[in-house]
Amino acid sequence: MRERDRIAPYEQIQWIKDAGLGRLRIPVAEGGAGSTLREFFKVLIDLAAADSNVAHILRAHYWFVEQLLQSAHGEARKRWFDLVNHGKIFGNATSEQGNLQVGLYFDTKLVPDGDGVGYRLNGKKYYSTGSLFSDWIQVFASTPEGNIAGATIPVDREGVTLKDDWDGFGQRLTGTGTTILENVYVKPEEAADYGPPDDQPPSYQFAILQLYLQAVTAGILRSVEQDAVALVRRRRRGFSHATTERPTDDHQLFQVVGEIASDAFAAEAIVLAAADRIQAAADSVVNGLPDADLARDAQIAAAEAKVAVDRFSYQTASRLFDAGGASSTQAIYNLDRHWRNARTASTHNPTFLKASAVGDFLVNGTPPPLNGFF
Repeated sequence: MRERDRIAPYEQIQWIKDAGLGRLRIPVAEGGAGSTLREFFKVLIDLAAADSNVAHILRAHYWFVEQLLQSAHGEARKRWFDLVNHGKIFGNATSEQGNLQVGLYFDTKLVPDGDGVGYRLNGKKYYSTGSLFSDWIQVFASTPEGNIAGATIPVDREGVTLKDDWDGFGQRLTGTGTTILENVYVKPEEAADYGPPDDQPPSYQFAILQLYLQAVTAGILRSVEQDAVALVRRRRRGFSHATTERPTDDHQLFQVVGEIASDAFAAEAIVLAAADRIQAAADSVVNGLPDADLARDAQIAAAEAKVAVDRFSYQTASRLFDAGGASSTQAIYNLDRHWRNARTASTHNPTFLKASAVGDFLVNGTPPPLNGFF
């Protein structure tokens, strides 16, 4: 198996490119598939059920497209969409391990170049999910004035180094490693200034970024369900104190499989319900800004989805071994990957903080934070 033997999914990402999946959210009139968010998340769950690593790799790509859908216009929008429509994949370089400031503050700097036209980018990023498999990366940095800056550059630009040094116990093949940026030249059309970190406009995009992880988890649980069914079907011997001789006649095993399947169904239903709330915010965009109340509702929906799904997802993944017994723990089957992958996805942002933010909003009307980590 690829994950067990650490075989990177370059071939599978090429299949994604060839199938045109990167352009799902681009309008039909602009060369894309024109998918709604419900349709998009349903495809994502299907993809994650087949391989959660591959689905996770594309997270930054789809967020990049969503940013363009909300705010890009004219030539810039056409230039980036043309690249996506021709199969280019966009990765990320956002988080920094050494930065102790909370929120959208970065040690990575984007400063004017000496030529008076372009910029230079210097810094070190971690958790660069998908960048190893991407053609371009979107880098977030700070300007000399302290504003949030964005730079979207090709991965083969001089000064860019991508390392495959992600050593987490789950999502092992996502390329979630280090990106080093050494005096990288950034063209004017590749750079953007998003303003002060504490003064960001309403956005539904962060809700998409966060719900994405729950969709990956929903796909994992569907794969758990499929493996549970296969385990029971292929077993030829029951437990020593089972109520039936054949596992395929054992109603207690039926119960385990049925409960796993029900959790997988619930996770998908939760994700799609939240996707509908986010769609309402996306539909409200005028002049690059969504309705503030609908954007906030989208954030809350994504947070509620995470709190709900995290309460059962990795426990459900571990129940697979109730269906299979001791033999199912053999390394050759690699079935522990489901628990490891679901648990890793859940750690991106603390569930208890999401629950607290939802409660504070309901009790006091306190809006959720406006940053990509919520």
